[in-house]
Amino acid sequence: MIYTRKTLEDNEKASLAPYASLAGESRGRVYSESESEYRTAFQKDRARVIHTSAFRRLEYKTQVFVNFAGDYYRTRLTHTIEVAQVAKSISRALGLNEDLAETIALAHDLGHPPFGHAGEKTLNRLAKAAGGFEHNKQSLRVVTQLEHRYPKFQGLNLSWETLEGIMKHETDYDVPNIEWEPDKQPSLEAQVVNIADEFAYNAHDLDDGLRSGTLTPKQIYEVPIIGKIMKGFGVSPIDFSDQDRYALIREILGLEITDAIRFTADRLEQNQIKTLEDVRSAKSKLASPSPKMKQELKELKSFLYQNFYFHYRLIRMTKKADYILERIYNAYLSSPNMLPTQMQEKAKKKGLERTVTDYIAGMTDRFASAEYSRLFDPHALA
Repeated sequence: MIYTRKTLEDNEKASLAPYASLAGESRGRVYSESESEYRTAFQKDRARVIHTSAFRRLEYKTQVFVNFAGDYYRTRLTHTIEVAQVAKSISRALGLNEDLAETIALAHDLGHPPFGHAGEKTLNRLAKAAGGFEHNKQSLRVVTQLEHRYPKFQGLNLSWETLEGIMKHETDYDVPNIEWEPDKQPSLEAQVVNIADEFAYNAHDLDDGLRSGTLTPKQIYEVPIIGKIMKGFGVSPIDFSDQDRYALIREILGLEITDAIRFTADRLEQNQIKTLEDVRSAKSKLASPSPKMKQELKELKSFLYQNFYFHYRLIRMTKKADYILERIYNAYLSSPNMLPTQMQEKAKKKGLERTVTDYIAGMTDRFASAEYSRLFDPHALA
């Protein structure tokens, strides 16, 4: 038996929750084109995201530690994959569309610049004349303009639901686009990606902090949710092994996911959510951890801010990133003929500041570092 797109769409209707997003009922694409014979619209979107240059470059973009700090630390790519896995787990349990949730998760950080959030702050400061820089909006630029892989249109021509999920992505680090149907909530799949993003970075930043020695078992034991888990395992902060670290990260992710599934299901029932339109018309977002878990995660985040993100080793990396990107940016603005020929041609159409911002945002950590050497080291090859 061959499963055609129609078969897959019928299976979605028969198996997913009534408030899930159905590929067969998508609002469509900006440019008219035929859909795949054996893939739904959201599956087609996922493939297009994975095959982009921007997605591949995430491998060499910073999550917390710069890529060359070590092979075991998360990169922006591995973070993205972990977010997708958490989002799929939650979506599956709630009867949501896993394909859409995964696609939004895989696309949500495509617009991130080199050197993580430090790089984003620097670009936002430097690019004021071009309207500033925010990676959610840049992700939309990537999939609607900058990836030019098809002869008939710019961008990837993704479905409306995927674009909505990118633009309404919202966490402590992500600002949603208020111009995108501001009076409506995003799909539940998009909401699930929001919380999956936070769950993933809480867990893997804790893991990377411990692995690097920036955080110690004795320190994290003082965080209520961590201390409770370690006591439950009978693990001592004095005798803390790699196996204990693996178990800790698994357990905290499992607790977050289970809590979110149960609390969100309760919220859907309490608010009598029956359809996708009910989701969009709700007064607030429905996918969420419980108030108790929110408080525990708030305490964990506060701990990570104080003891990890503002550790002197990371502050040094932040300062280096700011210095490198500022000098590159200003060098291009003062001497546009130092840009590659293709970028010079784009600058004539899009404006110099916008072109330079897009070009630097697309760089990986190692490319930006190498470009700095090419521009300012007299002994480096141009």
